[in-house]
Amino acid sequence: MMNPTPYVMSLEPGSYYFCACGRSANLPFCDGTHQGGGVEPFAVDIAEPQTVAICACRHSANRPFCDGTHKSLAAE
Repeated sequence: MMNPTPYVMSLEPGSYYFCACGRSANLPFCDGTHQGGGVEPFAVDIAEPQTVAICACRHSANRPFCDGTHKSLAAE
């Protein structure tokens, strides 16, 4: 497994849904692929414009946000 780096992006105020299942064709955003799988997306409300880092390794303790865990994962 590769150690994917986070998706760093600028977001405007609004509601966002980030993929939790890893199957979305529009990562890191949810596209509804999870339906029926028992996994729900991460709902995030952004109050002011900001740059965020969204976890891509799926191991962050602060999902959907990156906490740097990907740096310590062993490459397989």
